[in-house]
Amino acid sequence: MVSEHEHICWGHDHSHHHHGGHELAVQQVSARYGDVVALESIDFSLHCGHTLALIGPNGAGKSTLINLLAGLQKPTAGNILWNGNPLHNTRHEIAYMPQRTEVDWRFPITVRELVEMGRYPALGMWRTPNRHDREIVEKALDALQLTQLQKRQIGELSGGQQQRAFLARALAQEAHILLLDEPFTGLDVPGMESLGELLQSLASEGRLIIASHHDLNSAPRIFSHSLLLKKRRIAFGTTQEVLTADNLLAAFGQQHITRS
Repeated sequence: MVSEHEHICWGHDHSHHHHGGHELAVQQVSARYGDVVALESIDFSLHCGHTLALIGPNGAGKSTLINLLAGLQKPTAGNILWNGNPLHNTRHEIAYMPQRTEVDWRFPITVRELVEMGRYPALGMWRTPNRHDREIVEKALDALQLTQLQKRQIGELSGGQQQRAFLARALAQEAHILLLDEPFTGLDVPGMESLGELLQSLASEGRLIIASHHDLNSAPRIFSHSLLLKKRRIAFGTTQEVLTADNLLAAFGQQHITRS
C-alpha cells in the first residue's frame, strides 16, 4: 500500500493554483448516439484530491461520461475544462482504465511492459526511454507493490493485481485524473477493500479519481463525492449528501429507496 507520506503525484505540473488543487469542470455537457440522448446538460466541478463515484441505473450514461472525459467520444454540447483549459489540450494528464472484461488477458505482455506503456504519451513516436522514464516505471511498480510480479504475463495475475497493474501504468503516465470503468466488478471482498483503500491513497496524494460504481453500500466508504445520474444529473455532492432516499428514488425507482 502507498505510504501516506510518499508523494506519488508525479505530473508535469505539480503546482496547485486553486484552493484544493487542480479543477475539473464539466459544463452543460450532452451526448447523443444518433437520435438517442445518452447524457443531457451534465454540470459539476471537482478539485483533485477527491474520489468521485458515478452512480445510476443501467443506461444512465456512466460509461458515456467516462468516455467523454477520456476523449474517446466528443460531446454534442457543452465544455469539459481542466484548470480552465479544454481537457483535450492536456490529454497526457488523463489515464483511462477500461473494464476488465474489455482487456485481452491472453495478450503476451508482462506487468512491466504494461506499466512502460504509460510512458508512451511522453515519449512520442521517436524518443527512446531515458533514465527518467525508467525511474518513473520503477517508482510506479514499487508504489503498487508489483516489483516482484513485473515479469509475469498479465493474465497470470489475480483480479486485484490486474487492477493494480493498470493503476501503475496510470502513475507511470504521470496523470492527474484517473478514470475507471466499473473497477470493482469481479473482485472478491478483500480485493474490493484493498482497491478502495488504494484509490483513496492515490487521491490523498493529489489525484482526482473518477469511477463508475454500482454498489450503493460500499460507495460511502470509498468515494468522497458522488454524481447520481439518469441521463441528467439527479444529484452531485458528498456521497452522504447524494445517496438519500429521495435521490435514489428519482434515479432507480422504488426498489432502491433504502439501502441495507
